[in-house]
Amino acid sequence: MSNPVLFAQALVKSYQSGDRRLEVLRGVNLQVLPGETVSIRGESGSGKSTLLHLLAGLDSPENGSIVWGKETNPDAVRSTGYLGMVFQAFYLIPELNARDNILMAKRIQGGLDQAAYARADELLKKVGLSERANHLPSQLSGGECQRVAVARSLMNFPQVIVADEPTGNLDEQTGDSVISLLIDLCADMKTSLVLVTHNPSHAMRTQRQLILKHGVLLEA
Repeated sequence: MSNPVLFAQALVKSYQSGDRRLEVLRGVNLQVLPGETVSIRGESGSGKSTLLHLLAGLDSPENGSIVWGKETNPDAVRSTGYLGMVFQAFYLIPELNARDNILMAKRIQGGLDQAAYARADELLKKVGLSERANHLPSQLSGGECQRVAVARSLMNFPQVIVADEPTGNLDEQTGDSVISLLIDLCADMKTSLVLVTHNPSHAMRTQRQLILKHGVLLEA
């Protein structure tokens, strides 16, 4: 069996709320294999986004461990481009056009070269936005903005994409097309995907479906 690209064990996370301590994650275990797609569903407030922030290295668990490939340092993981991220709110830079927003993922890692520009143009073509490359986010629809965000997440040839409710700001038809695009691109590039979604039909598109309930992950 291949080594996992993402391995989380016994993750615990809680938050202070007034005089109470709310336990959000109570021992989450997750293993994602190369090229595998996994969905995570759960009720509102179940801790899905909290879990994804831990898996993306944006926050730290109180207990438990996460290994990205062979790396345990989240800063090192992000600096190498091992992870790609897609969020509900797009997080595009409003002053930059579509191509430059995609290139920003590479710019953060260092200088741009000809290969980077070629990669950005390739991704624009794959997400169907070649003719919109020079448009600002304000000139794009919500679906187009999320397509740019998907392309940006793939810019650095990541081993795994983590996507937090990527269709939450989109209508049903547009959301369906974005999910299809994301899953198809991950399959084409042999990139693993961890998808947090409230949509059962989107969850069923992944190879494995999990539910976050009472602070632990269960098979759907």
